[in-house]
Amino acid sequence: MKKYWLFFVGMILLACNASTNEGTDNSEKPVDIRMETTEDVKDRSFDQLFKAVPDAGVMDEAYKYVGRSFTAITSGTSADYNSMVAGWGGPGTMFGKPVTWCFLRANRYTLEYIRKEQTYTMAYFPEQYNDQVLFLGSKTGRDTDKMKESTLTPVETPSGMMGYKEAEAIIECKLVEITSVTPDDFYLKEGKDFVIEGYEDAGDYHKMVFGEITKIWVKK
Repeated sequence: MKKYWLFFVGMILLACNASTNEGTDNSEKPVDIRMETTEDVKDRSFDQLFKAVPDAGVMDEAYKYVGRSFTAITSGTSADYNSMVAGWGGPGTMFGKPVTWCFLRANRYTLEYIRKEQTYTMAYFPEQYNDQVLFLGSKTGRDTDKMKESTLTPVETPSGMMGYKEAEAIIECKLVEITSVTPDDFYLKEGKDFVIEGYEDAGDYHKMVFGEITKIWVKK
C-alpha cells in the first residue's frame, strides 16, 4: 500500500511541475516566422532574433533568397539610412569571393548611400510583410520622411549595418563594383527596352551593383 501511495504522490508532483512549465514566460522562444507579426519582434534584440550562417554555408544560403524574391536594400547608419526595393539580381562569385549583384536605377536615393558607406544589406521577408516592404519602394526618401513612415522595425547588426527585425534573412554586403549598362550591352529586346526605360526615367543608365557577402543572418 505504501508503494502505491508513493507512486500516487509522485504523479501529483509531475503534474504540478508540468503545470508550472506551461505558465512559464515563453517570450524568448523562437516565433514561427510564417505567423509572426511586428508586435512579436519589435521588443526583441538583434541577438534574440538572428543567428549567423557559418562561412561554409554562405553561398547555399544566398541561393535560397537572392533573385528569388524582391529585397529591401538598406544602406547607412542608425542615425541616417535609407531603404529601397529591388527585384532583379542574383548570387555569384567574384575575385574568389561570394557576392550578390543587382540592377538599380541611377536615380535611386539608396544608391547614394551605398556609394558613400560602401556597405549595404539585402533583407528578405516572409510573405505576410509584403505590403510593408513594398511601401519602401513606393516613394523616395530624398524628399519625404519615408523611413519614419515605414511600419517595419529597423535594427542595427553587430557590424553597424541596418536591417529589419521582421526579416527572415539579412545579407550584409561590402561594395565591390558599380558599373553602368547601356542598350548596346544587351542582345535581347527585353534588355534593351529595360535600360532605355530606365534612362528615360533617371537621365542615366541602370547601375549594376556587386557586393561581397560578408555575413548572412537568419531567424533563430
